[in-house]
Amino acid sequence: MTDVLGGLEPKPVWQHFEKLCAIPRPSKKEAKAAAHVLSLARSWGLRAWQDQVGNVLVAKPATPGMENRRTAVLQAHLDMVPQRAAESTHDFERDPIEPRVDGAAVRANGTTLGADNGIGVATALAVLQSRDLAHGPLEALFTVDEETGMSGANGLKQGQLHGDLLLNLDSEDEGEICIGCAGGGDLKAELKLTERAVAKGSMALRVAVAGLKGGHSGVDIHLGRGNANKVLARVLGAVRRELPLRLARFSGGNLRNAIPRSAEAVIVVAAKDGERAQQLIAAITKDVKTELLAVDPDLSVGAEKARAPAKALSKSDSDRVLDVLLACPHGVFAMVRDMPTVTETSNNLAIVELAKGVLRAHCMFRSSVDSKKTDVAESLRAIFELVGAKISVFGGYPGWTPDVRSKLLAVCQDVYAAKFGTKPKITATHGGLECGIIRAAYPHMEAVSIGPTIRYPHSPDEHVDIASVGRFWTYLAEILRQVPVANGAHRAV
Repeated sequence: MTDVLGGLEPKPVWQHFEKLCAIPRPSKKEAKAAAHVLSLARSWGLRAWQDQVGNVLVAKPATPGMENRRTAVLQAHLDMVPQRAAESTHDFERDPIEPRVDGAAVRANGTTLGADNGIGVATALAVLQSRDLAHGPLEALFTVDEETGMSGANGLKQGQLHGDLLLNLDSEDEGEICIGCAGGGDLKAELKLTERAVAKGSMALRVAVAGLKGGHSGVDIHLGRGNANKVLARVLGAVRRELPLRLARFSGGNLRNAIPRSAEAVIVVAAKDGERAQQLIAAITKDVKTELLAVDPDLSVGAEKARAPAKALSKSDSDRVLDVLLACPHGVFAMVRDMPTVTETSNNLAIVELAKGVLRAHCMFRSSVDSKKTDVAESLRAIFELVGAKISVFGGYPGWTPDVRSKLLAVCQDVYAAKFGTKPKITATHGGLECGIIRAAYPHMEAVSIGPTIRYPHSPDEHVDIASVGRFWTYLAEILRQVPVANGAHRAV
């Protein structure tokens, strides 16, 4: 692989990251990345092993004189979100990611970069490799399948880790210390419908929504960006209010934790209604574009004639599909009262697929309040059951309750202030972090999540700020040097 990032500092971090980019590692396909980490750790003389679900664990002794410190656990996830631009032919299971330096940032060519969480993995590897960083006893945990269900963290058994300080390296805002996250869950709905023959002379239209930014359904949900599934349902809803409309196909979104950026449908109308249908689509599109102009200026909705399908849903079943998609909520329901900039509860209508007379929909809901998480799940269940869908709710994971009295947090605050001359922002995220799950198995752990600045994760616009990676490395190294001694006493910085 071309040495594209070799000139960036800190060299060990960027070198490890570039090697990771060369290894395909979408969720559930991390075996080669795990083998790479195992091989590296063992080549450095460290004890490294893999658990029953595929997580990689590494232990590194303290540097001389630091043996009395509390054991810190560095944690990052091996997998990445596979999203590509419409024009890209990238195969995430075979092709390497192609990083490139773009001014002050590193991006990929037409795909997600995988800085989420490849930078965290690379930083942990650089710490494990280093012979000149001062630190107490260290453990590293590299989990699998974080992005599609956190099965790696969920499969972590008690007794595999001995540290009581958890440093999660999966945050995406430099200068912030995350001390809490939302819990989440998934709901899938399946609705069997009636297809009937399409009359000769009918007109078919392919209606496509494109140009939305999308983004992470936790981190970016509060930005109010358009959801392609909701936009398309609204556009088609405007048509069916005036004209008989039959749905032949609907497809939008492909990842549970990504806000859908594109969607398309094939509809059937009477030939005499074709021109009017296009006029209605243009009119409602104008309204939606105006509403979303500030957050999604590149939204487009196209409607073009298509080959008429042999079958389409009946009109009544087409109405059922549009009714449930219009009724299904998307976006923020509530903000955290004590932290009004942090989303408390939300839902993402993530994936919709109508094909061969079966509608399948997938929602991912989140809340930092467990009772509200349950309430959202029941509300979604009721909406889909009203149209006769079968429902499954699964994948629930716990949140992470902030602990403002944590000694680890105190060290992180003091180090940041001493190094950079300003106080860090203490926050919680609406995104799902593995800390909540890990702490469920290891409740004695104190935890923080930190990281460099990464923008637009889970989309082809993903990029990482180069300078922030350098400062993150400096920050983490000093935190490790300042880890409290085992009796809990806090060393002044």
